[in-house]
Amino acid sequence: MRQGPLTGLKIVEFAGIGPGPFCGMLLSDLGADVVRIDRKGSRSAAPSDITARGRRSVALDLKSPAAIEACLKLMASADAIIEGFRPGVMERLGLAPEVALKRNPKLVFGRMTGWGQTGPYANAAGHDMNYIAITGALHAIGTTDKPVPPLNLVGDFGGGALYLAFGLLAGVIQARETGKGQVIDCAMSDGAASLMAMFYGFKASGAWKEERRSNLLDGGAHFYDTYQCADGKWISIGSIEPQFYALLLEKTGIDDPEFQTQHDRASWPGLHDKLAAVIATKTQAEWCAIMDATDVCFAPVLDLDEAPKHPHNVARKTFVEVAGVTQPAPAPRFSVTPGAIQGPPPAVGAHDREALGDWGFSAAEIDALFAPAEPVS
Repeated sequence: MRQGPLTGLKIVEFAGIGPGPFCGMLLSDLGADVVRIDRKGSRSAAPSDITARGRRSVALDLKSPAAIEACLKLMASADAIIEGFRPGVMERLGLAPEVALKRNPKLVFGRMTGWGQTGPYANAAGHDMNYIAITGALHAIGTTDKPVPPLNLVGDFGGGALYLAFGLLAGVIQARETGKGQVIDCAMSDGAASLMAMFYGFKASGAWKEERRSNLLDGGAHFYDTYQCADGKWISIGSIEPQFYALLLEKTGIDDPEFQTQHDRASWPGLHDKLAAVIATKTQAEWCAIMDATDVCFAPVLDLDEAPKHPHNVARKTFVEVAGVTQPAPAPRFSVTPGAIQGPPPAVGAHDREALGDWGFSAAEIDALFAPAEPVS
């Protein structure tokens, strides 16, 4: 039994990589019935393929007219679909938006790409780092020497999957109000640009410099950065507001009058060095004992082994274990209709008959779809 605020929502997901599966995971975690179309013969997900969790898998040969017809029949009863192919692939398969919308006028057709469906780069290959590079985001993140890729959090997942989930749900609300579906052109480059809205505002106001590590939120400010401790571990400090900054000075025992010029950018490099020297005198655990759960705006920098064991994460059950794999729990949290991990990553084709039957296929239709191919004479 599925649970969550999206229970009853029906999504068809065409298997892909990166933001598409992550979007499918988010929707499934909140209760949506996500049926993933896998290519017949493709590799099954392992328990460690966390973003594949919670779906049902139907394996189809998309070169087969019968399989394409089955996809269209699924779309006819779906609220939305997710596809992450390059522009034109769905059209060549016979699964173009106009074909699907003719079958189901209320369908929300979600298209996830790096560059979008149009534009000079639309048909070029790329990865997260490339998509955020043209938005200003990558230039702003890194050391003084070079931009540094922020994992694939900004493009794939932040600018891609989250915007696609947001767009799909907005489209479904609109379709339920009007009876009209539509196509969602979700480009990671568009989403990453949107995430940069505040920083473009800073730039327009004169509060943002193009040089990395010279600004308030990029590690330029001594009171908003990470610092290495005596044991080689790290802590994060974000004491922006004056009362939090005063508490930072109190907790570190700093009484140097130069620290009173908190927002004098010219003094930041020197103050950064002085604060680094103070932090280096104690271990991470010692600083946690001094600053944990205070208004310093402090937290230890934890690795992927340490994070699930942190008392705050343990108390909130932020991480859970499924099939022996530690992974993030569903988010956000709902007071009345909490989400849940609906199951482990499925094997390819594990739900061929079950999922199709639940979505309105007759037993005869399922038998015909999966009947062995006639030998070529």
